[in-house]
Amino acid sequence: MSCFSCCSVTEVEDAGERRVARKIGATGKEPAPVAFAPTRVSDPTAKPEKAPLKTSTGNAAEIARKKKTGNGNIAAKTFTFRELATATRNFRADCLIGEGGFGRVYKGRLEKTNRLVAVKQLDRNGLQGNEEFLVEVLMLSLLHHQNLVNLIGYCADGDQRLLVYEYMSLGSLEDHLLEIPPDQKPLSWYTRMSIAYGAAKGLEYLHEKANPPVIYRDLKSSNILLDESYHPKLSDFGLAKLGPMGDNLHVSSRVMGTYGYCAPEYARTGQLTLKSDVYSFGVVLLELITGRRAIDTTKDMDEQNLVTWAQPMFKDQKRYAELVDPLLQGDYSQRGLNQAVAVAAMCLQEEAEVRPLMADVVVALSFLTGGPADHEGSSAHSSHSTPWEEDVEADEHGLQDLIAFDRQQAVAEAIRWGSSSRHGQGVQHQTAGSL
Repeated sequence: MSCFSCCSVTEVEDAGERRVARKIGATGKEPAPVAFAPTRVSDPTAKPEKAPLKTSTGNAAEIARKKKTGNGNIAAKTFTFRELATATRNFRADCLIGEGGFGRVYKGRLEKTNRLVAVKQLDRNGLQGNEEFLVEVLMLSLLHHQNLVNLIGYCADGDQRLLVYEYMSLGSLEDHLLEIPPDQKPLSWYTRMSIAYGAAKGLEYLHEKANPPVIYRDLKSSNILLDESYHPKLSDFGLAKLGPMGDNLHVSSRVMGTYGYCAPEYARTGQLTLKSDVYSFGVVLLELITGRRAIDTTKDMDEQNLVTWAQPMFKDQKRYAELVDPLLQGDYSQRGLNQAVAVAAMCLQEEAEVRPLMADVVVALSFLTGGPADHEGSSAHSSHSTPWEEDVEADEHGLQDLIAFDRQQAVAEAIRWGSSSRHGQGVQHQTAGSL
């Protein structure tokens, strides 16, 4: 039985799917690096590909053709460039809601369904290449959980590469936490803990529910999106990578996440484990507690690196109050603060093996999400769901990133991940509802 059969998907006609898969697989020139942050430096040895990408499970077109068997997993709808141009009013500046090294994100409304969406238009000369695009399409087609952003579809017309996501009305956690304007109300303590809890559940799903496990690799406040109820969802899966399997203790990777969030052992050796994500989560949790950026060059030298600044205070519980965001004006639970700081400190251990599993982090944070009914939005408790709602089974910089992303290997892994899911991994079919 397919591990992914519990999720209903939008069907795409074979002819259209083959056409799009061929477009995705056939890359043009290798994109040149652009000095946005975070920077991913192009591999000087990489060669442009002229044919559909070959992998251990065949090329992308072959994978796409299997979808209608009921076991295929490229669930996302295909859009034409004209449809998305119409949805975004020809990508007008007043529809622009985000921008980065990958390109631009626009708010749009699909003409046929009247649904609000976010359309990410990849910069053809930017940091997210053709292969990362395919990785993200595959990963988000295969992964379904209430704390992962929902991929609605994609466009691969000509050299255009666009991704269509559900619209998250409140933008990113970064927009509400770091350097907010004076007239904006800061996030309450309990909302911050609910956001941390939801993000932790998303990581727990990737690490322990997905089969094979997935290392997110780029967790940061700008990649945690919020809906109108401050319910968090992880986004941007272009750097996601399969976790170690069998007797392997780690996977090797030459790409770095974002400076300030990257685990020290990964920065030193390029050896990536699930505990690398745990470290990144610790940085995000510390940002939620302090209201400070992971790296802030505007501060004094000894305060520029958030983790380095906070570590002396981890050792003395009497100093925990020094960590708290002044914007909270003392409105927080002392017991909750003690536990949140303890969780952050454990996640930020220098030695990866002593960091907790995300399942343990979820349990610890679950006790911190209940509080006064002054959560932002209708309820920040929306991320604290009942057990049968939580576990949706797997359907189956440095100021710069250090070295180039091994694009072809990443795509091969993503497709192999989909292939293994089609053969079933013994995961029980649950009747949980998905977002």
